[in-house]
Amino acid sequence: MTTDTTDSDGTSESGAVGVGDGADVPDRIAEQFENIKRTRRRRAFGWLGLAAFLAFATLQAFAATELLNPDARLETFVESLTGFFPITDYFGVIPFLDIGQYTSFIRQENLLYDPDIGGLLFQFPPNPTDIYAFFFQELGIFQIFGEAGITLAMGFVGTILGFPFALIFGTLGSERVTPFPFNFLFRGTMSFIRAIPAIIWTLIFIPFLGLGPASAAIAIAFDTIGNLGRLFVDELEEIEDGPIEAMRTTGASKPQIVFFGMLSQVRTGFIAWTLYIFEINVRAAVTVGVIGAGGLGYVLTSQQNLLRFTEMMATLLAIFLLIISVELFSQRLRSRLRSDDVEMSLWELITGFPRRMVNSAMK
Repeated sequence: MTTDTTDSDGTSESGAVGVGDGADVPDRIAEQFENIKRTRRRRAFGWLGLAAFLAFATLQAFAATELLNPDARLETFVESLTGFFPITDYFGVIPFLDIGQYTSFIRQENLLYDPDIGGLLFQFPPNPTDIYAFFFQELGIFQIFGEAGITLAMGFVGTILGFPFALIFGTLGSERVTPFPFNFLFRGTMSFIRAIPAIIWTLIFIPFLGLGPASAAIAIAFDTIGNLGRLFVDELEEIEDGPIEAMRTTGASKPQIVFFGMLSQVRTGFIAWTLYIFEINVRAAVTVGVIGAGGLGYVLTSQQNLLRFTEMMATLLAIFLLIISVELFSQRLRSRLRSDDVEMSLWELITGFPRRMVNSAMK
């Protein structure tokens, strides 16, 4: 029996039609399910094709780097490790890593400490004449750290010299400060500087300043302009418009808006990025030292040329100690800038590292 209902406009609906609509629901669900399965199959084939392409590209890359060459000395890799890690038998039975050979070379070559400079400062009773000579005649704040101090000084000078130019180029490169296309002049300059690695900039400055720390420091400064300036540009693009509009309503000039409305918002970020670039510059100082610019990089390549792999490993250990010290120092300063972080002393930062690692792993 079929019941008819009449709408207000005079049209009638049959209950049989409703039954027919209900019968279409399973068909639509089945169709959607098939669409989902087809989509998943396409994605699976897509991922399979991507994996096959990456495998093929990896094979080609291995061939291009000659790692598939049968003449490659990969089979002697384990044997070569003994040159980097000297093993001595304890009591003639228990083998252990002879750290003494590392520390002996580090002391002999003054990689981390120069006793001639340090002797002016660390003596008892203190000699005011020698202390004055340490600070104002020998200028030994960096030289006291030996070859590591030269590497640190190159990175520090490069950061100090490059920062003001990075600030100028980064500020003027922002479209909020300089309208397009004029801001592209500063962006393009920074892009050109970034396109040339610091080690190439060092080779460029060698004819002018000679092969040494001076050319390396200027090269790192140029590298800082390109890298740090780009970070400044990105930071300025994310500032809030509220303070800027408020200053405009008060009739502030464009320089006042830039300095007090824009740069005031990114002051903390600029300092944090500068400290980060300083860490990178210290690593770059090691790299440019390899070509003869001085510091730990030069000692490293010298020992490598002499095939003294134990001394080379000792230099790598000194480089690690320098880099990790700079990172701890930089992290400490950046934590001071973040008001929401709990302040820790440098000693707590070092000694509490294993505990923080365990707490992080347990989360």
